[in-house]
Amino acid sequence: MTGDDPLEESASGEPRTDGGTEAGADDVALDPWGSSTVSDYRKLFEEFGIEEFDEILEEVPNPHYLMRRGVIFGHRDYRPVAEALAKGEPAAVLSGFMPTGDPHIGHKLVFDEIIWHQQQGAEAFALIADLEANAARGMSWEEIDEHARSYLLSLLALGFDPEKGTLYRQSENRELQDLAFDLGAEANFSEFQAIYGFDGETSVSHMQSVVTQMADICYPQLEEPIPTVIPVGPDQDPHVRLARDLAERMRYFKVSEAYASFELDADERALVAEWYDRLDPAEFDDDDLRCVHLAETLAETPLSELETDAATLDSVLTKLEEAGMEPLRPRVRFFDRRATDEAFEALIDAIEGEKRVYEGHVDAFDVERAEAEELALEVEVANGGYGFRPPSSIYHRFMTGLTGGKMSSSIAASHISLLDDPEEGYEKVKSATTGGRETAEEQRELGGKADECPVYELYAYLLAGDDDEFAKRVYDECVGGERLCGGCKEQAAELMREFLAEHQEKRAEVEELLEETGIELESSRRR
Repeated sequence: MTGDDPLEESASGEPRTDGGTEAGADDVALDPWGSSTVSDYRKLFEEFGIEEFDEILEEVPNPHYLMRRGVIFGHRDYRPVAEALAKGEPAAVLSGFMPTGDPHIGHKLVFDEIIWHQQQGAEAFALIADLEANAARGMSWEEIDEHARSYLLSLLALGFDPEKGTLYRQSENRELQDLAFDLGAEANFSEFQAIYGFDGETSVSHMQSVVTQMADICYPQLEEPIPTVIPVGPDQDPHVRLARDLAERMRYFKVSEAYASFELDADERALVAEWYDRLDPAEFDDDDLRCVHLAETLAETPLSELETDAATLDSVLTKLEEAGMEPLRPRVRFFDRRATDEAFEALIDAIEGEKRVYEGHVDAFDVERAEAEELALEVEVANGGYGFRPPSSIYHRFMTGLTGGKMSSSIAASHISLLDDPEEGYEKVKSATTGGRETAEEQRELGGKADECPVYELYAYLLAGDDDEFAKRVYDECVGGERLCGGCKEQAAELMREFLAEHQEKRAEVEELLEETGIELESSRRR
């Protein structure tokens, strides 16, 4: 989650794909501390369950230009956040920055996403991941302090409002560290090994920094459970997935739908639900639909008509047959996952209508699933639990290096620091690789390759600002052969020079504001 640096080089060995399988040449590897190149974003939808952002774009009020232009390309469960923003209800945004170098144009993407959410009404959190920088990168506290100050100045210069938001350092936030301890009780080494490739050589501090990041992600919900989004690059998705898992494990109750005394997984439940709705209890001897009746029906129906696989069918048949004459009745099931005795009793009292109480769960027959989820959350919070909602995330594309290939912090010409002298920024853009043709004549005839051009990315990600018409005009003129690379780079270089000069002037203006925020600018761990 933190760091989110498209310039970082590999520092943790072989990255792992989801589930702990070592990444092969054709796999998409997501390693929060390693290479951030993703060659095929479509595979992220297929392999990791990231959803396409375009599918919910119309539901987002006043979408940011990064959303409109597809730079923010994916999300995980962002709809609750979009709905809260649209209705003016509480929501939060959080992202963090690992202070291992100067802030650069890759970080600006995340700065912009935090600031936009804050402007839309979300409570905004920005943190300095200094514990991670020290544990995972070996940075000294003196170096961390220097870079942390620079990140914060750029964030404030770009428009973050510290009076309406929260800034903190991991190392100085005791509430965060206490939360990390609680979350750590629900995590184990085998998970870290599978997700991150940790082994016997991994330091305990590095592992602890992961738990701290999980606490960062949940931190906006300490006061109350609210929809929360974490803007990151796709390399940080392993952190988001683990945080969502831990947030659920911390909940007092798990809510599911059931039809009898046995449990069903999602595929099994879909099959039972469909055929429960198809069958008429009046067709059976005692006007009751029983487990054995559905088992007989499914067994007599060709697999091709059931729209499921053989393994799912076999499992459902076994469960139905073992339940025998037990009536099939839809119900919502509340599992006691880690509730106190008082909380479990309060839940029982809060459930209205018909219910059956068992040692470890309660079945409710007159409550809808969504209503049950909210009831479980309310009871948990009222009885001392966190009640975390699963954190959401949005994902932005990585920027191509100005010299081609991936951006690299070790190759100065490949990226632009927000601290670069404006003239240096100008020269870097002027020297950048383009998606142009071999000759001007060929460019006019065939058009340029804007989709493969680092310079066009600068327009789309940064230089065109909120002006979609300008960004589109640059694109259309390029691919139409009207725009040649020399003039295009000159215009981009001028705009970059102006941006850097203006940004650095604003950084100087917010120096005093940074001092007033109250965030610790010098670590107490310095010696």
